[in-house]
Amino acid sequence: MHFGKLAFKSRHSQEWTPERLARLDTVDLQQLRENAASLGAATVVALCDAALEGRPKVRGKRGGAAAVPKRARNLISRSKAFQARGIYLPEQDSSWSGVRKSDGVIVMSLWAPAIERTKGGCSQLLWGPNVDGSRPWSDTPAGQERRAHCKLALERGVCEGLLVYGENFDGEPSEHNARTVHGVDPEHVVSFKVEQRGEEYWAVWGGKAVAQPL
Repeated sequence: MHFGKLAFKSRHSQEWTPERLARLDTVDLQQLRENAASLGAATVVALCDAALEGRPKVRGKRGGAAAVPKRARNLISRSKAFQARGIYLPEQDSSWSGVRKSDGVIVMSLWAPAIERTKGGCSQLLWGPNVDGSRPWSDTPAGQERRAHCKLALERGVCEGLLVYGENFDGEPSEHNARTVHGVDPEHVVSFKVEQRGEEYWAVWGGKAVAQPL
C-alpha cells in the first residue's frame, strides 16, 4: 500500500536488480524511477524503464475512486484490519489475503472501486491470468498467493472480505494499481463466496455488506 514514499538512496543503487524490481507493483516502480531520476541514477532509471515496459500503461490524471460511506470515515490500515480478523500477514506490504488459524476461514481484501454491482448483488475479480502482460501482478508472489487462497476458498465456502477504499490509476482497477489507499472500513466485513469463471476467480455476494464490526 502506498501510505508513504518508496525510499531510494543513490549509494545503494547497486541493490536494485531486475528481479527485485519485478516484485514491486506499478505505483512503487514508477515512484522509484522518479526518485532515481532526481538523483541522477541513470542505471536504476534504465532498469525501471525495462521493468515498466511490459506493464499496462497508467497516466498521471486522477483515476476512479469509490466514495467512502459516511459510516466509514475512520478508516484503518490493511494490516490492522487483518489483525482484527485474527490474521497476521507475513508480508504486510504484499499479501492481500490470509487464512485464520482458529477456524480456517479465508479473509481477503476487496478493492471498493472495483466492485461491480447489479440488481442481483455484487461481484469483484479476485485473480485473473497474466495474458500477454495484461496482469503482471498475477505472476508475482502476492498474486500467486491470492490465487492459491482463491482455490482454497472454492473448497471451504464462505470467505470474509475487507473493504479497502482509495483511488485508482487509469488501467486495471485494483488495490495493487492504486494511486492512493485511504484505508479499510473498520465497521463492515463482506461475507462472500468465490466462483471460478474460466481461469478467473471472482468474489460474489448479495447487494449489501454483512455488518460485522472489526
